[in-house]
Amino acid sequence: MKLQPLSDRIIIKPLEAQEKTKGGIILPDTAKEKPQEGKVVAVGHGKVLDSGEVRKPEVKVGDVVLYGKYSGTEVTTKEGEEYLIVREEDILAIVGASESKNKK
Repeated sequence: MKLQPLSDRIIIKPLEAQEKTKGGIILPDTAKEKPQEGKVVAVGHGKVLDSGEVRKPEVKVGDVVLYGKYSGTEVTTKEGEEYLIVREEDILAIVGASESKNKK
């Protein structure tokens, strides 16, 4: 299934929760925190401003981003893939740039 976000929405594939702490303690599933980091897999066309102009999103497909803990809507595809759909304003930071940004 291919998802195409509308407007200023971004589709993120959350990264896996950490299996163990920095000290080496293995965490059971019930103790794992929900990840707040993920990879951008699709980007909408941008936000329509009051002037009618479209402002393109700052993030690109392939970027690794941090997002708010309770941000967005979780969706699961027919294939069992889990994604998060957020508005661009819910993205707090870009942690790692996509390959196309690194080549510039």
